[in-house]
Parts: sequence; C-alpha cells; structure tokens
Amino acid sequence: MVTVSPSECEGSSSWAYALQLPHDPRAARIARVTLRAVLAGHGMSQLQETAELLASELVTNAYRYSTGPATLRLRGIDRSRLRVSVWDTNPHIPPPFDKGPGPLCPVPAEAVGGRGLFLVCHYADAWGGCPLGDGVFGAGGKLLWCEVGPSAGRDERVAA
Repeated sequence: MVTVSPSECEGSSSWAYALQLPHDPRAARIARVTLRAVLAGHGMSQLQETAELLASELVTNAYRYSTGPATLRLRGIDRSRLRVSVWDTNPHIPPPFDKGPGPLCPVPAEAVGGRGLFLVCHYADAWGGCPLGDGVFGAGGKLLWCEVGPSAGRDERVAA
C-alpha cells in the first residue's frame, strides 16, 4: 500500500510516500517502479537514475540481511532533493553505514559483498543509518537512508 502525507498539495515542496514491502526477491524491482512514478509525478525525473540505484541497493540489502518485511519511504525535501529511507527488521547497521559519513575505504577486491552500500555512500549526497530499539513502531530493526539532489559533483564521481 502506498500512502501520501497530508502536506501534499498544489505547490507544496514537501511530501512523503511509504511502501510496505514483503520479504520477497521482487521487492527491489517494485521499489524502482514506485520510485519512477513518484519522481515523475513530482517533476523530479532528473534524479531517477541515481535514486533508482540507491533505493534498489537499500531494498536489496533489507531483503538479503533480514527475515521480515521492509518499508521504503520517499520524501521530497524541497523541490529538487529526495530522501530515500529503508526500514527492515535486522538491527545490525552494516558497513560503511556503521561509521557515518566520512572518507570511504574501498571494498577489498576479494570481498564477497559490501559493494552495494558502498555505491550508496559514493553516489548519495548524504547518508546514514540508525538502529531502532525494541518497541519503536512495534518492530525494532534499523533504518538506512540517503539523500540525492542535482549535483555537479555527482557527474565528476561517475566519470572517476
């Protein structure tokens, strides 16, 4: 089910949608389709490519490392910025989200995983994560989030 906040009205720059996702391997694809529709509806299609990658990685991480449902939340911060948040039932904050913003250490070539969240940190303008204690929303778990907006620096990071 998709919901929209009451602040969504003509001319408003702040809005939020939440999509509850079952523990299902198709969740990332469903999140991308929803994200495309939301960005198009709010005239923010220029963020689509990067936002799809980031949302897909966060939702995939939730599916791979938790055993329960997840929730994708999309929030317009202003007319050109988007915050993507994913809640899941596993309280463990994975690297590099466990260290907070700062210089990123590259993922070792022999590592089996860890590249997805590294990509999120690399392409997002801001990112973070927090554990949610037992009783918060009745479920605990964690919340990982990132923000994306138009950025000339992003084009330079892609070229690198």
